[in-house]
Amino acid sequence: MKTTICLFISFALGIARAFAQGASASNPAVWEFNAAANSYFIPDDFFVLPVFLADKNKLHLEARYNYEDRETFSGWVGYNFMGGNNFEYTITPMIGGVVGLSDGIAPGIEITLSFKGFELYSEAENYFDFETSENDFFYMWTDLTYSPNDWLWFGLSGQRTRVYQTDLDIQRGLLIGAGLKQWELTTYVYNVASEDPFVMITLSKGF
Repeated sequence: MKTTICLFISFALGIARAFAQGASASNPAVWEFNAAANSYFIPDDFFVLPVFLADKNKLHLEARYNYEDRETFSGWVGYNFMGGNNFEYTITPMIGGVVGLSDGIAPGIEITLSFKGFELYSEAENYFDFETSENDFFYMWTDLTYSPNDWLWFGLSGQRTRVYQTDLDIQRGLLIGAGLKQWELTTYVYNVASEDPFVMITLSKGF
């Protein structure tokens, strides 16, 4: 089964490579990268969820670890739909292969909507397990933020995840973040009024 996943990822990346090479010479695309480490400080446990993004024009590539499950890797390929002026949007449908403690396939989508200082970011995927449908799971992460200036933002967040579950179906929280040049640091505090509060700190860098 893991061989099947690896072949799928290789096939998807092959398509992505061909797509990138097909960019118009008169309008050459530039690669944009972002690396993030999401550190979860949960009761009696700690783990890091790293994410790496690569975009070139319409092409979107992504790699995640510890997202769908602990000790599990997922590789993604997607297509960016972008536009807008005052109201800007990026919508990226994706397909991903998952291998590790969980093995499967996942269609997903990432959406960013921006208007003046407000931004809505949401990512979702429906994971289908190759072993049993009992392990199928819908993942969601949504942030709604307001930025009074270029270096500060704050807002609300919600996550539906299998790597840390509580009596709440969706983990709900507040966030505040700041940026300096290409670096960003965001602190999330979830389930403040419940019996299962936890903190997540995200450090990311674009390059």
